[in-house]
This record gives sequence, C-alpha cells and structure tokens, in this order.
Amino acid sequence: MRKLVTISGGAMMLFAGLALAESWSGHVVDVACAKKDLSTHSRKCATAPGCSKSGYGLVTADGKFTKFDEAGNAKALAALQASTKNNDLKAKVTGKISGDVIEVESITVE
Repeated sequence: MRKLVTISGGAMMLFAGLALAESWSGHVVDVACAKKDLSTHSRKCATAPGCSKSGYGLVTADGKFTKFDEAGNAKALAALQASTKNNDLKAKVTGKISGDVIEVESITVE
C-alpha cells in the first residue's frame, strides 16, 4: 500500500507541474534587436554571434517583450537554426513565468 501512495503522489506532482505550464505566441527575437521591425527581422541576424549572445525573448501581439531563461536561449537558438523561415519569426513558446523571465520548456518557430 505504501508504494501505491508514493507512486500516486509522484504522479500527482508530475501532473501538477504540467498544469503550471503556459503557452504564448509571438515573435522570437534576440534582445539586441527587440525594438526593431519584427516582420523584417531576419533569422540570419537573430543567429549571428553578436545578436545570439544577447539572449532571446518573445514579443507578444500586445508588444510586450519577455526574456527567456538561459535554457530557453539555447532552445531558441536551436529552433531558429533548424527553421527554414527567414523573416517574420513567429513562434509558440511553452513554459512558465518566473519573475520577469520565461522559463522555456519548448519553442517552435512557426
């Protein structure tokens, strides 16, 4: 009986953690270029060493920019490098807000 309770408790904690995840859509952009025209901001610019080192974030439809955590920066760079899209770098991000940063679980450039 004790094992069943432990397994059930662990499963409940897993599902509780998943319930906290949120999703956002917007433009993924490097911090250095966050104030540029996002419809013309290029993947080449976003993945260039100078811009990628500044980190990444998401600009939502209301114009709010929220930075990604360090793991999210790596995920954003990988998603941008894997994308064939050159401009208008829209993305869907899943994670949770911690202070003023998104702790990114996943990112997909659309």
